[in-house]
Amino acid sequence: QVQLVESGGGLVQAGGSLRLSCAASGRTFSSYTMGWFRQAPGKEREFVAGISWWPGGGTDYTDSVKGRFTISRDNAKNTMYLQMNSLKREDTAVYYCAAKYKSGSGGLRTIEAYDYWGQGTQVTVSS
Repeated sequence: QVQLVESGGGLVQAGGSLRLSCAASGRTFSSYTMGWFRQAPGKEREFVAGISWWPGGGTDYTDSVKGRFTISRDNAKNTMYLQMNSLKREDTAVYYCAAKYKSGSGGLRTIEAYDYWGQGTQVTVSS
C-alpha cells in the first residue's frame, strides 16, 4: 500500500513558476514508478509527466509541457516533484500524483496502470 499526498499548488500569474510535491508513505518508494496527471474542468484526466522506478527507465512528458516542466524524485525523502516554469493559463487544473509498483502494466503514460492516487492539488494560472 502506498499513500500519496500532494502539495504546492496555488494561484500564479502566467509566466510564473510553482513546484508541486508528492509525499509517499511506505518503505519501498524507490520501487514505484510515479506520475503526474491533471484534470481541468470539463475535461478528462490527462498524463503530464512520469518517472520510472529505476534510473535507466527515464522520464516522459506530454508535449505541451516539454521544456517547461521537470519531474524528479528523491527516494531518500519518499518524495516526487514537479517543477513547473513558464506557466500558461491552459495549465490550470487539479494535479494528481500517482504510483504503480515497478513498471506495472503499460508505459509511463497509461493512466489505467496506476494503482495509487493522491487527492490532488489545485493549480490556477491567471493572465
